[in-house]
Amino acid sequence: MSTPPAPLHDELADRPFSFYPPILGVEHNEWRLREATWSELVVRNTKTDLEVPIPRKLVGSLAQVDEPVMIVGLTRELEYRTGSVWPTERKVRAMPAPPIRPVLRMPGSPEPTPGPKGFEAMVGRGGDRTENKITRLILFAFSSIAIVGLLFWALVRLTPDARPTYVGKDQGYLELTREDDYHAIVRRLGTPAEDRWKQDAGELQFRALGYPDRGYIVILMGTEKDAARYVGSVVPSKDGKKWTAAHGVESARGAGTLSLIRGLKPF
Repeated sequence: MSTPPAPLHDELADRPFSFYPPILGVEHNEWRLREATWSELVVRNTKTDLEVPIPRKLVGSLAQVDEPVMIVGLTRELEYRTGSVWPTERKVRAMPAPPIRPVLRMPGSPEPTPGPKGFEAMVGRGGDRTENKITRLILFAFSSIAIVGLLFWALVRLTPDARPTYVGKDQGYLELTREDDYHAIVRRLGTPAEDRWKQDAGELQFRALGYPDRGYIVILMGTEKDAARYVGSVVPSKDGKKWTAAHGVESARGAGTLSLIRGLKPF
């Protein structure tokens, strides 16, 4: 049974061509096809008449442009040795390791402390574990103090009722109740140095009894001056233009008067 015609025979018959990449070991890269089978191509060099078989599995495609010469691609770089072509094997040479230079030390000098190794070297930790523990404890203590301070600031800032009130030189006003009128307050704290009555158009009026020696002002509220009852105490600023709530009581309706005292303007 005859062998069927091999591909590439018609394209390469009676036409010179070149291989790409060129075959190593052969200077002239121009060939002609002598014989083509399904397993190999036998080609002849046009200058040296050298004939070599090339396995078909190493032959690639033809170049679309065949001027001035047709190009036949190779799937591997080939080298001509001992009458045949072989795939080129390029050896990769490893770079030699740098020489280890000994560390010179003066006689009697202490041994160098070994540095961190492995994971400790990657994260930047030293070899002294005791020092690392102390550092972590210090950082933990500072972090805890900062967190507690931040929580306290948020509590005071965001909770109006939790803000500290200012107190005077004494806290005698803590003994006062919502039932105390002017005379009851005088019996407990003495005669005030100042007695002011705020007469507004509203139904409720305020009476301020000043005790500069104690550092606070007692506030009474009522429809009439003599019938006013105790609702809280304030601490005045040095110039007297600002009051700070110091104490409040629970009203008859169950609500606290501290918010009322905070909103009261000096008079």
